[in-house]
Amino acid sequence: MKIIMLGAPGAGKGTQAKSIAEKYGIPHISTGDIFRANIKNGTELGKKAKAYMDQGMLVPDELTLDLVMDRFAQDDCEKGYVLDGFPRTIPQAEALTEALLEKGEKIDYAIDVAVPDEAIISRMSGRRACLTCGATYHVEFNPPKQEGVCDTCGAALVQRDDDKPETVKKRLSVYHQQTQPLIEYYERQGVLRQVDGTKSMDQVFAGIIEILD
Repeated sequence: MKIIMLGAPGAGKGTQAKSIAEKYGIPHISTGDIFRANIKNGTELGKKAKAYMDQGMLVPDELTLDLVMDRFAQDDCEKGYVLDGFPRTIPQAEALTEALLEKGEKIDYAIDVAVPDEAIISRMSGRRACLTCGATYHVEFNPPKQEGVCDTCGAALVQRDDDKPETVKKRLSVYHQQTQPLIEYYERQGVLRQVDGTKSMDQVFAGIIEILD
């Protein structure tokens, strides 16, 4: 079962990807994890990726795809995988389709966790983080016992720059330009399935299980 997770930043696709991986015994693969693992292990591909990252540049599509395909070749991917955060653009999706075809494989499901922009802005701008112990909260859905103070270590909670409404709007704009076209791409391939991401995490997961089972 080869699955791609789609959805805007803050839609909750990473959380759902982890749950799918646990339930079906397949790895949750994110490009960030692949980059980190290859750099840490000093692989040839890792060294190439690090050279770009050290200069603050994006890792080119071709190299990212090589890293992803290399990860797919590992034993734990035998039964499939959940891919999260790649592809992000149509050229990446086309290159991935091509590379899988060469191995006689294809993506089985592209699951889009659909959430309207307003809900994402409210969801992300309500996040608060403790920079001391790493705990995260939400002013509405998961508030700390005392406003602005971490339950775990008592440090002050902050709103990360990433979660400020103006930043979220910028990220959504990039998503709509670059990544949203993937929804049509996978729809044309006949593998797109959508779930309502505004529901509770458990309800969203139940919807995904219905699709996969």
